[in-house]
Amino acid sequence: MHILITNDDGIQSIGLKALADAALKRGHRVTISAPSSQCSANSQHITLTAPLLVHPTPWEGAKAYAVDGTPTDAVRVAPFMTEDPLDFYISGINRGENAGSAVYYSGTVGAAREAAMCYIPSMAVSIMPGADDDMRRNLADIAVRVAEHFQGVALPRFTLINLNAPAIPPAELKPLKVCPLSRAYYLDGYEKRVSPLGQMYFWLKANDTSGVPMEPCEEGSDYDYLRKGHVTCTFLGDFTDYNGSFAARIADLTQ
Repeated sequence: MHILITNDDGIQSIGLKALADAALKRGHRVTISAPSSQCSANSQHITLTAPLLVHPTPWEGAKAYAVDGTPTDAVRVAPFMTEDPLDFYISGINRGENAGSAVYYSGTVGAAREAAMCYIPSMAVSIMPGADDDMRRNLADIAVRVAEHFQGVALPRFTLINLNAPAIPPAELKPLKVCPLSRAYYLDGYEKRVSPLGQMYFWLKANDTSGVPMEPCEEGSDYDYLRKGHVTCTFLGDFTDYNGSFAARIADLTQ
């Protein structure tokens, strides 16, 4: 396959490198088109009023481009930077899970959704905070194998694969679960402040150092399985059959 790899953490991200290495190791052609800088929480933002500067970037075994734009921008311009069709888009590996409500804010997921809207099979890949290189490499290998399982499969339009993993050693991972998105929402807030010049402003805050607090997640949802140590796969979009043929394609990947 000819795989496009992008992300929202920027082209220098170690998660993106893990994905590219895994795809190249398994014999795929790789093109990288990713933001030149950090673009988390950009959702599906498209640049409308500025040019998109593109910087060819050295990358052993692949063609790589840093785009001065958003993750979605990087996906949209990618077909114009290669003469050959792109068979699959993979976005990630994001630093921090993109489960539950996070999928509506995530630039990682937004980039994959853009590809899905253009009829290109796509996947967003994320891992919980605290992951090391072994954990990222293992998830990258799983992601590429999931992509291989869906080569030539026509996913419904607007539908993408959302893959998440807990930050635990590969030997301790529990089997992959195909599951629905949690509806639990964030319980964060804002601290009201006043500047020395008397200007009121607000600072987004969480309650503790463990991250943004959330409502309790539903049993059997992606957040529930992540916290129990499973790799999770959720189909986002026009797809609700979590026990059907698509699930059967990938259920054995972490056995």
